[in-house]
Amino acid sequence: MSVMPFTSGLAMDLGTANTLIYEKGRGIVLNEPSMVAINSETRKVLAIGHEAKSYLGRTPKGMEVIRPFRSGVISDFTVAQQMIKLFLDQSGSSRRVFRPKVLVGVPTGVTQVEKRAIIEAAESSGSKSVHLVDEPLAAAVGLGLKVAEPVGRLILDVGGGTSEGVILSLGAVAISESRRVAGDEATEAIARYIRRKYQMAIGENMAERIKMTIGSALPLEQAHVFDCRGKELKTGIPMNVEISDEDIREALEEINAEFISMVKLLLSRCAPEMVPDLVRDGIHLTGGGGLLKGLDKRLAKEAGLAVHLPKDPLTTMVMGLGGILENMRYYKDIFAN
Repeated sequence: MSVMPFTSGLAMDLGTANTLIYEKGRGIVLNEPSMVAINSETRKVLAIGHEAKSYLGRTPKGMEVIRPFRSGVISDFTVAQQMIKLFLDQSGSSRRVFRPKVLVGVPTGVTQVEKRAIIEAAESSGSKSVHLVDEPLAAAVGLGLKVAEPVGRLILDVGGGTSEGVILSLGAVAISESRRVAGDEATEAIARYIRRKYQMAIGENMAERIKMTIGSALPLEQAHVFDCRGKELKTGIPMNVEISDEDIREALEEINAEFISMVKLLLSRCAPEMVPDLVRDGIHLTGGGGLLKGLDKRLAKEAGLAVHLPKDPLTTMVMGLGGILENMRYYKDIFAN
């Protein structure tokens, strides 16, 4: 009979859009949407992750699909607690001989009350101990940067619920700027634009598919259209409209302008001594929002700095948390709790 390792540790990226879990010595063991289908009356969890997301917009009376995390913090403690426990079970936590220690990434600006809520949710889900790490620091480790150096590094993390820009130095956040404008707001902006311009209502999944397929921050080399299906507002009957990439750029312009504004504000606030570091090192763009076509080139053009986009920006955070987990003695001074 085989059992899981005697000593174990897990790193969790509890994102608004997706939850990823890294297990010490194994790597990423779970990547699921941070969605939960619940009974509206009893609040009992009926499905989580990909299954819950497939129910979105299709739930019968008495069932709803919710996200227990909003803008990087818990919005529904009870459901978040259940979701974390079920995800830990999926990752094999219940088969371990000893309860694991857990690292969790948190936005830089979270309050002590919000930190306590995350710790309690993880502890009540079977964790031995919980350590919090500022998400930008975890992202920097995931990018392979030496965060302890006396060097200014600019990280722009565009997540699902929050976008956070920071300048790091000596293993800490020197300057930060956070806005609740990110992937979810971009998806909602597309749905609002189509509703306004074409008098058509579409669901969240359709808006997200449009964003991922033809969304961009700069004109594409070749024009693209998307066959968008929804329902006419006045009659409710099904209708199809061909949406152009130009339409979606217009829908996302305010969102993209926010990202540029964040970077420019960080640059205006940084110490003159850091400017040579930033010119040499550029901007490190990460998070799922970084996958928007042309966003890296748009930022480079507007900020006058090189922009580096990792191969897989969606996993940068959890890989950084995993790197910290694998070498906790070295990183012991960066925990946020």
